[in-house]
Amino acid sequence: MSNAASDGPEAMQWDSRARRVVTLWVPLCCFLFILLFPFYWMTVTAFKPDAELYDFATHNPFWITSPTLDHIRKLLFETSYPSWLWTTMLVSVGATFLSLFASTLAAYAIQRLRFRGSQYVGLAIYLAYLVPPSILFIPLATMVVQLGLFDSPMALILVYPTFLVPFCTWLLIGYFKSIPYELEECALIDGATRLQILTKITLPLAVPGLISAGIFSFTLSWNEFIYALAFIQSSENKTVPVAILTELVTGDVYQWGALMAGSLLGSLPVAIFYSFFVDYYVSSLTGAVKE
Repeated sequence: MSNAASDGPEAMQWDSRARRVVTLWVPLCCFLFILLFPFYWMTVTAFKPDAELYDFATHNPFWITSPTLDHIRKLLFETSYPSWLWTTMLVSVGATFLSLFASTLAAYAIQRLRFRGSQYVGLAIYLAYLVPPSILFIPLATMVVQLGLFDSPMALILVYPTFLVPFCTWLLIGYFKSIPYELEECALIDGATRLQILTKITLPLAVPGLISAGIFSFTLSWNEFIYALAFIQSSENKTVPVAILTELVTGDVYQWGALMAGSLLGSLPVAIFYSFFVDYYVSSLTGAVKE
């Protein structure tokens, strides 16, 4: 009886550990594998010579026997990839700043000025985000051509806010709502203007929300495909997602090594951007200043 009693807590502890492994660690490992395997496959393919890429009978498809830099060298020195990368960075940064500027003003006006019908305006702005880009790019193409911006990065900088501003505005409305209004009331009593309140009180407190919206805008601008394919024609002005598909595929021949190298190098700026601001991004999901 004493042995059974002493084994009881140990058995319960073992059952708790086994249950934790099954319910937490196994799903987490599966999730990490599914999430990270594409990056592993891109890395392996980017550094694998063509002889290993197309000969699965004698070479392991999941491992590299003789690493090479030929694909990266070809991508950087035999194509316009540096120009594509620069255009993508310029478009993403420009569209992100333009979207954040417009979204901040719209979200602050809807949440703080409290005019009649402000809630319905906020809902209407968010519903605009749900309109598919495949429908919008047809009238937007007409406007881009009439303004003389076709085949120019400026066309993408001005077009991307059409789907970035609605979501960023909706996100910032929720974040501004969590900032105590009493702080602004005190500033109004002291004689501060709305612009001073926005720049000196609200925006410093809303930095995590702004960074969260900025990450969202930068990522979508970097990976956008439909508008970049429709509005950019010349090879040197193309963005990375479009260029690696249209310039590195000749007929039915896919240059897999260069394709994966371009995809890998193109994903690094977004990963670096996330790594610098991940703390602010997490804090924006947990709320702002507590009352």
